[in-house]
Amino acid sequence: MRIGTVNISSGRSAAGSVLAPAALGAAVAVLDADVLAVQEVDAGQPRSSGADQAAAVADGLDAADWRGAATLTGTPDPFRSWSPAHPALRGPDDGQAGPVYGIALISRLPVLEWSVLGLGAGRARLPMKAPDPRTGGLRWWWIPDEPRIAVAARLEHLTVVATHLSFAPHTSVRQLLRLRRWMATLPGPTVLAGDLNLPGGVPARLLRATPLVRAASFPAADPRVQLDHLLAVGNGLSARDGRAQELAVGDHRALRVTVSPT
Repeated sequence: MRIGTVNISSGRSAAGSVLAPAALGAAVAVLDADVLAVQEVDAGQPRSSGADQAAAVADGLDAADWRGAATLTGTPDPFRSWSPAHPALRGPDDGQAGPVYGIALISRLPVLEWSVLGLGAGRARLPMKAPDPRTGGLRWWWIPDEPRIAVAARLEHLTVVATHLSFAPHTSVRQLLRLRRWMATLPGPTVLAGDLNLPGGVPARLLRATPLVRAASFPAADPRVQLDHLLAVGNGLSARDGRAQELAVGDHRALRVTVSPT
């Protein structure tokens, strides 16, 4: 089974344009992943022409099932015209909600059970350059941290957990430790997939996990640090062909690995 993770940056290409749903699906299809964790996913957002990006990725992978989990209701912007979303799952039969923003977990394989965990938000703020609506010029804004969430899919031989952790290291560490406690209650072995916003070997050490891919993933064009991770927690898996791959979407490189039960 191939497991992957990719931060699609709301469907933006390297040039900054937002890909149409068919192009987004084609961009991720090259991973040929059986299970794919996706971060920074829009649904019903004006900036991405109202597309349901989780559904578009699922179509590109010809997936059997998927779940989206919103972290924000409204449109992320410097003026905080959004509110935290209640931890909940949305699937292909639920219709499109929006505007929302969050993560998704896509599966070509039958999912025996879905579950979700809210991870909360930190108090840190991130500087970001964005247009000022009063002047039209670019200026720096302080962006508050958003709530974070995790989605788990229990498959026949393992559980895959998708997440996107805080940009503030002290908060992402706290969220990762909470994930560790939650994952201990899930049927194993478990693979954690996502943009953890923690570098190199730090997440594996904190989780007492095995890295399945060791490769720099950010920024996509010239990666210098690994922020995206595929980590095996528990025994019972062998891995091969782990790699990072630049796609036609997102500002991170995608990761992919093939795992087998032992």
